[in-house]
Amino acid sequence: MAELKLVPIHTRILTHHDNIVDAILEYAGDQITDHDIVCSAESVVAITQNRYVRPEELNVCWQARLMNRFVPSAGSMASIYGMQAAMDEEGKWNMLFSFALGAVAKIFGKNGVFYARCRQASLIDDVTGTMPPFDKCLVYGPADTDNVCEKIKKATGAYGAVIADVNDLKRAAVLGRSKGLDPKKIAKILIDNPFGNDNQKTPIVIIKNFTDVMEGK
Repeated sequence: MAELKLVPIHTRILTHHDNIVDAILEYAGDQITDHDIVCSAESVVAITQNRYVRPEELNVCWQARLMNRFVPSAGSMASIYGMQAAMDEEGKWNMLFSFALGAVAKIFGKNGVFYARCRQASLIDDVTGTMPPFDKCLVYGPADTDNVCEKIKKATGAYGAVIADVNDLKRAAVLGRSKGLDPKKIAKILIDNPFGNDNQKTPIVIIKNFTDVMEGK
């Protein structure tokens, strides 16, 4: 019977000069079959899309400084730069309104309203949150994720492709996927974080034998 295997793929440092589809073909093309799923780390996809900014390039507004006072001391929103970066994507007045709305919703026992309305607030990687040399930058969440996954699937001949946000705290989320994949099922497979976005340089992971295992072969 086939066994599910997670195969991290070692690459060079990928930058905004790279295309994530071409990079996957270059480093993993000969290892991918139509039984496999190709997984890309969200921060690396965002970097290849030039979706990052240095803190000194941001003009921090008073709304960001105000909101920053009311967030926990951990996570990207604990930094005024992370807050400003999210505001530049989501809109400062939308962020401020959503923050107030989320605070009211918490009083009535409903959590997550702010992050549901302002997705970038949960996706931004703050300084030191990704691989060098981009550890001096804030990295936004990737754009057009489902379409990117469809391109990866078509180019590689894989059964499917996903873009995932996974950390070492047993938290995994699929941000984009090709058609027909169950994001919760894939997130569960990736829960132990097989990616290595730091010195390991393994931002791509192949889930080998996926279709065989799902079909009980």
